[in-house]
Parts: sequence; structure tokens; C-alpha cells
Amino acid sequence: MEQLAPMRLYTLSKRHFVLVFVVFLVCFGLTLFVGVAGPRVIAEQEHSGDQLLVKNASVKTGPFILVSPPLTTYNQQLWLTCVMQAENSNMGDFRQPFEINVELKGVMQDASVMHINNVHQKSRTLHCMNKCEEIIVLHLGYLNYTQYQVVVSFKDLENITFELKVKFVWKTYNPTFSQVEIWFRFVFVVLTFMVTCLFAHSLRKFSMRDWGIEQKWMSILLPLLLLYNDPFFPLSFLVNSWFPGTLDDFFQALFLCALLLFWLCVYHGIRVQGERKFLTFYLPKLIIVGLLWLSAVTLGIWQTVNELKDPTYQYKVDIVNFQGMKIFFLIVVALYILYLIFLIVRACSELKNMPYSDLRLKFLTVLTFVVLIISMVILYLRFGAKALQNNFVAELSTHYQNSAEFLSFYGLLNFYLYTLAFVYSPSKNALYDSQLKDNPAFSMLNDSDDEVIYGSDYEDMPLQNGRAIKATAKYQDESDSD
Repeated sequence: MEQLAPMRLYTLSKRHFVLVFVVFLVCFGLTLFVGVAGPRVIAEQEHSGDQLLVKNASVKTGPFILVSPPLTTYNQQLWLTCVMQAENSNMGDFRQPFEINVELKGVMQDASVMHINNVHQKSRTLHCMNKCEEIIVLHLGYLNYTQYQVVVSFKDLENITFELKVKFVWKTYNPTFSQVEIWFRFVFVVLTFMVTCLFAHSLRKFSMRDWGIEQKWMSILLPLLLLYNDPFFPLSFLVNSWFPGTLDDFFQALFLCALLLFWLCVYHGIRVQGERKFLTFYLPKLIIVGLLWLSAVTLGIWQTVNELKDPTYQYKVDIVNFQGMKIFFLIVVALYILYLIFLIVRACSELKNMPYSDLRLKFLTVLTFVVLIISMVILYLRFGAKALQNNFVAELSTHYQNSAEFLSFYGLLNFYLYTLAFVYSPSKNALYDSQLKDNPAFSMLNDSDDEVIYGSDYEDMPLQNGRAIKATAKYQDESDSD
């Protein structure tokens, strides 16, 4: 049986558990409140197609000449979308493939115009029911110029019998939101660094081989949370490059997949005492989560590389194999969920009569369930609308409708890890000395978690912990007198 460093979790009464959840929800609620009062994430500027047409041109063919609003690094990214509206209200479900030609130029600070790309011709589909779907014309992941000029024209729409109204919309990050994002990321970076240091300090007197599996994983997740909050984020506003944004996406994927791996390992590891072999314990979990991470990173890199060559590129539309990749990703997600449910059910059935392990299992399950429920609500609000629907990768990072969705998601994950770090860290009066493990007074502290039975009522834990401390002091006094 394994020796475990003590956790604060074992000394908490029911009232303390309630207080832990209340503090977690209050902290999350405060970030949500700040987010509700915060600015919008996306700033939009609309233009009617009739006003952008060259003289004597048709709205069904163009060309349209567009000039973006003045831009700074605080705008972060730029989208140009096209919204068409059919005048015929009885056309039903209408689909019309067509070609869109895009020419892009950049305006320097001295007003000189740089030709960025050759004319790009892309196949798109006009899909209308009650209203027509929004089409993304181009997306720039970083801004290298103070303004952009775009010439857009259509082909194969001239034969449509009904009239069309065309509207173009420039979308960028709201500069005010960018400033809010910088400050809150900085606050979370500082808080995470402090929590990481305090957690490491609390375990300094215990050998690493005596740490519980949760404590070992927290020593990995907290540094990854620091990267998730991205201390390098301000580089995005100092360097006109694709690298800071790609680095941020890489850190987010790394942390989220590590969190998925943490759940699998803990639910399995709580009931598997002793040595956990790599091939049988870790390898299957690494394969499942690794495939999820590889899929996310591959799509992100693929999109970034192709957008650098062609701002009109959208892998969801332009890659034939996207549907196969999407099915593969969903299959792996389904395997992960089934495996996790299997581990949870087995752990609950085997550990229900073991107070230490049962307590660890119940706390993690309840807190994680609360976090997942809140996450599902946030994701529903985040992806429920239709904005930017043709650009899935860009959608993942920009489709916050307001500051509340952004801050609540970041705050939720940060406070979740802070709460776990608190309950898994040893309390100040924790006693542990492997050299005295043969002393009966220390047996309750030094035995494995499944050998120490406090009873079914966890309210008595602090009292019995106090008795152990008194017994220890008495033993030390007798030793000194001898």
C-alpha cells in the first residue's frame, strides 16, 4: 500500500466543504459580473453594397471597392464578411454555388499602398432560407498595416431571377476589450503564479514519492494553467506576427488536454494503489488524449499556414478531407467520454466503503460536475449564434459575444484549479515523518488512505486529527524524558 502525504481535504468538515463551494461560486460570480459590465468583444462596421459598387456595375457581379476602418494592434484581427438578402420571400431553401474574387492591398502609415496578394478566386455557396447565411470573405490573424483595401467581385450570380441586396461587414476586436483582456490575463497570471508557489511550498517537507496522485497532477496542471493564461500575450500588441497568436492557441490546447488526462488518471489512480506502470496505466490514456490534442493543433497550424499564403482560405470550405477529420475527432471524443464514465462508475462501486478514497472521489466528482455544467452553458451561449460560422478555427478564439463569456470561461478554469490546489495541499499542522511510521501514535497518519478509517461521518475528522496530534506530542515528551 502506498504512503500518502496528508491533504487538507481530510481535515475539512461538512461546513468547510460548503464554504469551499460557496467561495468558488462567489469568485466565479464576481468575474461574471465584471464581464457583464465590460465592453463588447467584436466591433462591427457595416457598408451597403450599393454604395461600394463601381459605376454602372451590377450588385450581382460587382466589383465592390472596400476600405477598412483605421486599425491598431489593439484590433488584433480583421474579418470581412458578406451578407446577401434575397428580395423573393417565397423561394424556400435556396442554394446557389458561385465564385468570389478577392484582391487585397495594405495601406502603410505614410499612406502608400502595398499589394499583398494576387487575386484569389474561391468557390462558395449562397444558402438562403428565411435569410441568407453570412459568408466570410477574408480573415487576417494579425494586422500588419494600418488600413486595408479590398476589391470583391462575384461570378455565377448574374443568372438569379430575383433581386439581391448585399451588405459587407468589417469585424475586429474592440480595442477597449483588448485592454480588458490584457489586464485580466495579467491578474490571472499573477494569481496562478502565487497559487503555484504556495502549493509547492506546502509540499516542501514531503518526499515526492509520498505525494498523492492528485498532488502530483496539481504540480503539473498549475504551471500549465500559467501558460494557459499566457504571460506572453502582450507580445501580440508589440510584434506584428502570427507567432504570439499561434503560441496562445498551443498553450490553450495543451492545458485543456492535460486537464482531460488528469481526470482519467485520477479516477483510475484512486482505486489503483501502489506502482502504476506506464504501459498499462498511462499509455492508453495518453493515446486517447494525444489524438484530441493532435487534431486541435493540426487544424490550428493548417489554418494559420494557409491564411498566411491566402487570407481568403477557410479549411472548413476548402479542404475536402475536413468532414473525415471532423468524424475522427468526434469518434475520439466519444471514446474519451465512455472511458471516463467507465472509470467513474468502477471507482464509485469499489470505493464507496473506503472513507479516505470515497471522500477524494466525491469531492472531485461534485466540483468537476459543477464546472462542466457551467462550461456547457457558456459554450451554448458562445456557439449558439451564427456569427463567423464558416471559419471554425477563428470561431474558437473570437466568438465571444461579450466580455462576460470570455471572463467567465477563463475565471471558471482558474478558480477550479485554485480550489483543487487548496484542498489537495497539506494543512499547516499536518504531521508526517516516515522515520516514525512504526510508532502507534503515527499509524493513523502514516498508513495508506484506505487503511485509515474515520467512520462514515466526516464531521468527526478534525476531532480525530486533533487526537492524533495530542498523541504525537505525548509520545515526544516521553521520549525526551527518557
